[in-house]
Amino acid sequence: MNNVVVVGAGTMGNGIAHTVAVSGLSVTLIDVEKSILDRAIQTISGNLQRGVDKGKMSAGDKQATLGRIKTTTDEGAISTADIVIEAIIENLNAKTSLFGKLDRLTKPECVLASNTSSISITKIAASTKRPDKVIGMHFMNPVPVMPLVEVIRGIATSDDTYMRVDGLAKQLGKTAIEVNDYPGFVSNRVLMPMINEAIFALYEGVATSEAIDGVMKLGMNHPMGPLQLADFIGLDVCLAILRVLEEGFGDPKYRPCPLLVKMVDAGWLGRKSGRGFYSYGK
Repeated sequence: MNNVVVVGAGTMGNGIAHTVAVSGLSVTLIDVEKSILDRAIQTISGNLQRGVDKGKMSAGDKQATLGRIKTTTDEGAISTADIVIEAIIENLNAKTSLFGKLDRLTKPECVLASNTSSISITKIAASTKRPDKVIGMHFMNPVPVMPLVEVIRGIATSDDTYMRVDGLAKQLGKTAIEVNDYPGFVSNRVLMPMINEAIFALYEGVATSEAIDGVMKLGMNHPMGPLQLADFIGLDVCLAILRVLEEGFGDPKYRPCPLLVKMVDAGWLGRKSGRGFYSYGK
């Protein structure tokens, strides 16, 4: 898979493109607006510069890495891709619409992968005529740092598609862990109820945000407390995933805490909005 295309240049998309380029592969990053692509390149360049400053790469390596990233708003760039990795908004309708288009515009042997954190790969695959070549590649944030790629097989995903994606993950220096297609997969099926319970503890006045996070960091050896992590992920993303779990399993244990719903309604989405369970400067 030498021709990699990433669709969506937000936090996850630019992190995936960064990781592909660092591994020595060329990557095309596509988004609908040039300004988003320009911001993505600035982010990647800044992250690479931190590696230069720490002595982990040379200035020449940084420039060579940036040289392997092409950006475009032209969706026709996907026509020669060996794999397309989708990293757009976490919304089923948006993803199925995109995958239908990817199916029409890519060559028949191209693998179509989604970076979804919770949405059914089987549902996404059903919007294409190649469900055997549709798979989930759920990277963790921040992508260049986190070693895991949760690889999700839809009901029709072929062994060949899985092996190709497993091989790409190894090329990227990642560890692929295979899971099957159920709501939230493994990562968010376990993580989101913990975050939701931490929000309930705050909502019910059990302890402050700092105390809840302190207990989990010091007592459970978590590098980041659940409320701080929720801010980092984005409270709107947490709520969307909990809704997927609640609907997918029909189990009230996944009911989002009313405080989470209210904060999202208020636009308090965490770090990206400047305010969540904690306040963040510009």
